[in-house]
Amino acid sequence: MVSLLDIIGPVMVGPSSSHTAGASRLGLIARALIGGTPETARVELHGSFARTGIGHGTDRAIAGGLLGFQPDDVRLRESLDEATRAGLTITFENTTLRGNHHPNTTRITAAREGRSVVMIGSSIGAGRIVVTAIDGFPVDITGAYTTLVVVAHDEPGIVAKLATALAEESVNVATMRVSRRQKGGDAIHIYELDSPPGPAALERIRALRAVKTLRVVDRVA
Repeated sequence: MVSLLDIIGPVMVGPSSSHTAGASRLGLIARALIGGTPETARVELHGSFARTGIGHGTDRAIAGGLLGFQPDDVRLRESLDEATRAGLTITFENTTLRGNHHPNTTRITAAREGRSVVMIGSSIGAGRIVVTAIDGFPVDITGAYTTLVVVAHDEPGIVAKLATALAEESVNVATMRVSRRQKGGDAIHIYELDSPPGPAALERIRALRAVKTLRVVDRVA
């Protein structure tokens, strides 16, 4: 359902809800996936982002999101300088992504503390976003919920163990999706939650033998 706020747009530093507010939210999600401010980030801009994004401040918006700035944070205007001061080396390239992508799409490759993540996401209008891929796994993350992103070995019972850990710590799951490249390999679990998980729930999930990585993506929309 599209709300009135979706129509009039978010509170933000302009000029464009799609090219600026949505772009900053994509940066925020990439930041959450890498676990903080990246040390390096390669930002590839596709479609309209590539053609007009720089003029609309898309580069500064994504950099600001990577630094943890919200769409209404006035520091977005100076985020490229802020990135340098924060030790973030960020590069921008125009590209044409393979497949069917929304015109306002970016692929962000971020690295921090020896780990990297590759995220593809789109700004779909009025500041709304959707993340469609993480490290090659297809996903569907809107940022409207606190979201758990879990990569785990694909083995019998792992979905039930994860869901039980959340339920027994009183965390209600709004939606859940699992995607895998092959049977018996790694699978990515996406849990959109009605409330942020507490430390006990996260500790229980991390303790599961099959779990390899766990990231909490705070609500951004």
